[in-house]
Amino acid sequence: MSSDAVTALVDRLGYGFSEPGPLLLALTHRSWCAETGHTASNERLEFLGDAVLGVIVTDHLFTSHPEMPEGLLAKVRSAVVSEPTLAKVAADLGVGPALRLGKGEDASGGRSKASILSDAMEAIIGAVYVDGGIDAAREVVLDLFDASIAAAAEEPGDGDFKSQLQELTARRFSAAPVYELGAEGPDHEKRFFARVSVDGNVIGEGEGRSKKGAEQAAAHAALDHLSTVTVPNHESGQHDA
Repeated sequence: MSSDAVTALVDRLGYGFSEPGPLLLALTHRSWCAETGHTASNERLEFLGDAVLGVIVTDHLFTSHPEMPEGLLAKVRSAVVSEPTLAKVAADLGVGPALRLGKGEDASGGRSKASILSDAMEAIIGAVYVDGGIDAAREVVLDLFDASIAAAAEEPGDGDFKSQLQELTARRFSAAPVYELGAEGPDHEKRFFARVSVDGNVIGEGEGRSKKGAEQAAAHAALDHLSTVTVPNHESGQHDA
């Protein structure tokens, strides 16, 4: 963490905290606590921010899209509050350089990990709520997530990366993606890891706070990978991921 990075983050966030405590806590990863002996990480604020974000996005969608049925509302909300979306918003905001990370986590690329960025983004939303209340949190969320909400509302199915990957691999390879799952950590803060392959070739990896979230993140990574390589379709008789 650097003071310049925090200052830049606050400027981009567009919200002035009445005191720095909540924001600094939101930027404190548990790896930093483990190395420094501090007991308070951003996990409680992350828990709060997750709920606040869900309420604000749900309320906004319900109010601004009276024509949208419940099923589509749920799909749009899921896409907006997903780990990939949160991580992208956090990266654009400059959260990574501002994080308090342990030396080991920092050295392993923690400042750009989607799971750490998305968790920190939720914690920042929680910090804004604690400092300024629901109106301040709503203003920040709708400003930061406006483009994501609009894109998801226009194409509600876009957040279902597994379905997109299923369709793509069927078309290119005449094969279905296969997911492998793993997990680590205690039950109350378990992280899940997923790897997706086609015809034995690994094409994407991801992680999340649930099995479904990890699989969606792996599918998203696979879609990004397949969009950058030229792969002959199954009609040529070649399967090359």
